[in-house]
Amino acid sequence: MTPVRQVRMSATSHLGETQPEPVVKTFGEYMVDALSKTNRLQKESEIMNAALAAGEVEDISDVVIASQKADLALRLTLQVRNRAVSAYQEIMRMQV
Repeated sequence: MTPVRQVRMSATSHLGETQPEPVVKTFGEYMVDALSKTNRLQKESEIMNAALAAGEVEDISDVVIASQKADLALRLTLQVRNRAVSAYQEIMRMQV
């Protein structure tokens, strides 16, 4: 009796069905990315405001846009935090 060999076949589709598996981030990684982006936007806004105060800005709309982006990111971060705390408190109130 001859030994059985396993044959492995692989091919790449030209139609896009065999896309590589997407990298899945954890919730913690998403949070770290979001917090670092919020922090970056806050710092950019501070730099733009300092440049405006020094008279180095030609277009004030850039400063306003940077400030609004930072404000929106901070408000979103606070809402996510509030929802996470609320969910935690709800879980802690559950009877086991």
